[in-house]
Amino acid sequence: MANTPHTAAQDPGPPPAVARRRVATATIVGSALEWYDFYLYASMAALVFGKIFFPQSDDSTGTMAAFATFAAGFLARPLGGVLFGHLADRIGRRNVLIVTFVLMGISTGLIGLLPTYETAGIAAPVALVVLRILQGLGAGAEYSSAAVVAYEHADENRRGRQGAWPALGLNLGLLLSSLTVTVLTTLDEETLLTWGWRVPFVASFALAGVGMWVRSRVPESPDFHKTKEQRKQDAASQIPFVTLLREQRRSLLTVLAVSLGYNALSYIFKTFSLAYLSDFQDVSASVGAFGVTLASATAIVTVPLFGWASDRFGSRKVLAGGGIASALFAFPFFMLLDTQNSIVIWLCLIIATGVLAPAMFAPQGAFLSRQFPPDVRVSGVGTGREIGAALSGGLAPLAALAIVGASATHATWGVSLILIAGAVIVVIGAFFDQGTRPPAPPSTPAAPAAPAAPATGQDPDQASARDDDRVPQAR
Repeated sequence: MANTPHTAAQDPGPPPAVARRRVATATIVGSALEWYDFYLYASMAALVFGKIFFPQSDDSTGTMAAFATFAAGFLARPLGGVLFGHLADRIGRRNVLIVTFVLMGISTGLIGLLPTYETAGIAAPVALVVLRILQGLGAGAEYSSAAVVAYEHADENRRGRQGAWPALGLNLGLLLSSLTVTVLTTLDEETLLTWGWRVPFVASFALAGVGMWVRSRVPESPDFHKTKEQRKQDAASQIPFVTLLREQRRSLLTVLAVSLGYNALSYIFKTFSLAYLSDFQDVSASVGAFGVTLASATAIVTVPLFGWASDRFGSRKVLAGGGIASALFAFPFFMLLDTQNSIVIWLCLIIATGVLAPAMFAPQGAFLSRQFPPDVRVSGVGTGREIGAALSGGLAPLAALAIVGASATHATWGVSLILIAGAVIVVIGAFFDQGTRPPAPPSTPAAPAAPAAPATGQDPDQASARDDDRVPQAR
């Protein structure tokens, strides 16, 4: 309902054009800074944390332990998705965007101040896990809130492009963090392990201030204003999470499937690959880090293109196409990494993280948001997406590392099968899109002069002329 005027009882807010600019800035810049924090942790878990936060036996064991802390953050994300999703549907999207940013920024900054295992013993990894869990709580609602805000402020024919704004911000954050990691990996190992890794984490304190200011200027969603008024008249809708489980289970399963498959693919592409190159192929850490930098720079171009394609061809088709292409690339991905040639490795990471992952991620802003009516939209996207992320995004790199480490020859065919399985799940999720349910046929012939009532399962204010933009209607 991007074009629905506010009532007199509501805060009129800024003009629509100004509102869209503020939403664009808040979702892109805010998501970039928040995911800079998140991916910085992922990269340091692959390259540094195993050596300084855990007792040393060998590199792969320490890296495995560091990846376990990375997975702990993913396990906290469903709780963040449920809790902050509920709050976003109850008290507003903007307020939650500010809270999650502060939580992420402070947690990340404190990680940079932690003592190592050598100086604090077991307290060091315990504190790391606690702060990682707090990061996960904030990240659990970040994407869902940002995507829904962008979607709800969009014109009907631009939902794919505006829904891709958080994905663009995410890749800007990945670019910033990978550039940072590239610079850090050019330092000698002693400098990196003693103080070099701490600098970008402590810098998050300053970045948090920038994000708070940007997000405080976001106008509240007009869809939220409408559902807030409706909720006052309907006591049964006071708890969005209960309404979600009672009425939107199929939509929840659709979002869960897409998230399961996408996160398994994405985090093997850009997180496990760093550890694989460094630990098993004896490739300098800076090569992998720079490859991710090139890939994220490529994604800054491809994400808007796939957002445009979602408006032109439908987000379901773009999402499924990305899944199919990823399945085809599962075995070539490791064949290219195994060459140990820097240029070939960079090309491989550009294809995987710069093209294939954005093809699946850019459509999700529109695709996931339209699965739910406005009164449970953030709860639905946050819950389904973060449960999927916890089950696959955190565990897939861990499983991949275990598979390769258990093989005497460091064989990767088992990891390629995980990539194929993830791609198949993405395609299945796209196929069961709940936003494309056909209109119910009228029970009696409609008079030609009378306008047809909106079909069940289609919100008259949200649905566009395109079939795959229909949105389930609140009951």
